[in-house]
Amino acid sequence: MKALVAGGAGFIGSHLIDALLTEGHDIVCIDNFFIGTKKNIRHLKENPHFQFYEEDLSNFDRILEIFQKEQPDYIFHMAANSDIQASANNPMIEYQNTYSTTFVLLECMRRVGVKNLFFASTSAVYGEQMGAEVSEKAAALEPISYYGGAKLGSEGMISAFSYMNDLNVLIFRFPNVIGPRLTHGVIFDFVKRLKEDSSHLRILGDGTQSKPYIYVLDLVDAIMRFKDTPKGVTLYNVGVETQTSVTRIAEIVCEKMKLEGIPFEYTGGRGGWKGDVPVFAYNLDKIHEAGWHAHMTSDEAVAKTVEMVL
Repeated sequence: MKALVAGGAGFIGSHLIDALLTEGHDIVCIDNFFIGTKKNIRHLKENPHFQFYEEDLSNFDRILEIFQKEQPDYIFHMAANSDIQASANNPMIEYQNTYSTTFVLLECMRRVGVKNLFFASTSAVYGEQMGAEVSEKAAALEPISYYGGAKLGSEGMISAFSYMNDLNVLIFRFPNVIGPRLTHGVIFDFVKRLKEDSSHLRILGDGTQSKPYIYVLDLVDAIMRFKDTPKGVTLYNVGVETQTSVTRIAEIVCEKMKLEGIPFEYTGGRGGWKGDVPVFAYNLDKIHEAGWHAHMTSDEAVAKTVEMVL
């Protein structure tokens, strides 16, 4: 098939393109390098099955031209502002890069007649659940970050377009994703701070924030396994059963950097910033019953990622 990967120069998107090419598909990648990097797709430059467009995915007229020219069979929507802290002071970032991109892609699909969509959603749509284990059937979807709100709004638009246009849609709600090509986040920040000054480590919040971290190749494996879906919307929580606290991440980073006795200085408070969900737990029964489990635990994913960031 010909797959269009929106946000394909990003951290997750570039790994997904690698997997799709390995499976023998032709790839059209669109990215404006807002978060993604040229480095992530540099190795694909000479691949005859890879076509790249540097475009803003919220530019409807230009994206429609690409759809009409390329006639893709499947859209993988990986484009979003994944740096939640960055949009805390500027909600327009989420409207432009997370919500508008979704509407543009859906309308282009409708006009050109593309029927297959994968959408990268997030655990942030659940909001603050005080550590309660949430399933796909959770009654309350109350995001507390602009990012979570834009993703939930995107899910609603996808539902409507799916019903009105008989689409085949797969939605994954996943937590923090880490691994090679990581560009931001707590691991990235800790390593950077300690390289600049190893006399201490400043940690946002009280350090007890605890979340599941999934290794990027585990996530890509799940996307590849479930990408062929029936008509309508198929939704899965995707993640790991274990969690890693911020303090434990700091300890792993120090261990891997061979730094001993580094004092941790906490800024205090349950969350690291406004909009941060301090503690999160998933119910993964649905995807486990479908036959998929992550290969790495949360701690294993953190340790492996730290090794690659160093």
